[in-house]
Amino acid sequence: MENSKDQAYYENFTKPIIKTGKWTLLLAVAFCFLPAIYLWIRYGALPPVKSIITGWFLIASIYGSYYFIEPISFFPVLGMAGTYMSFLAGNIGNMRVPCAAVAQEALKVEPGSKKAELVATLGIAGSIITNIVIVTIAAIAGNGLMQLFPPVVIKAFEFVLPAIFGSMFAMFAVKYPKYGAFAIGLTLFLLGVVKVLPVYVLIPLCVFSTIIFATTSYKKKAK
Repeated sequence: MENSKDQAYYENFTKPIIKTGKWTLLLAVAFCFLPAIYLWIRYGALPPVKSIITGWFLIASIYGSYYFIEPISFFPVLGMAGTYMSFLAGNIGNMRVPCAAVAQEALKVEPGSKKAELVATLGIAGSIITNIVIVTIAAIAGNGLMQLFPPVVIKAFEFVLPAIFGSMFAMFAVKYPKYGAFAIGLTLFLLGVVKVLPVYVLIPLCVFSTIIFATTSYKKKAK
């Protein structure tokens, strides 16, 4: 019975998601080149190939590690549908993952289960709709509103992202204190004692070390 349910879930939900997600993301990649192609065709603005390659390597050296880190570390929370939606909509770490995690926590679903994936999908969909509305308002009236805020409020915006990640870490660390202690202990050791690792090495090292530690501990407990 369980196998038939899993098969039905795959055929009716997962399979269509993969099919739709592939072409929508590939289409989004193609659309990203349209502004540059327009400027090239309309105004003849085409940088030298050397400049294009240099710019690409510069971006890749800064964000290349996230190509591996984010899909692996975020997938358990986002699920299949949520991963496609999030990487298409953007704002993954500071909006999609927190919304999915909070929705799962509110409904008390088991992390990694099919129910958790469905809840995450609904939470992400709601965040995307809300995001579109808020961004539209901000694009129209944002500049005027920012001028009305006192400097202390403007300064506080710099702490929004660390606060989001900190609250997410606390939420999961309370549920899995051993894994949380390992993650924060390793990070503090690398930052406070080692001190020589660049960010693009530090982040993958902490993420994958915690994943390996959690997986190994879970297997030992299961045995």
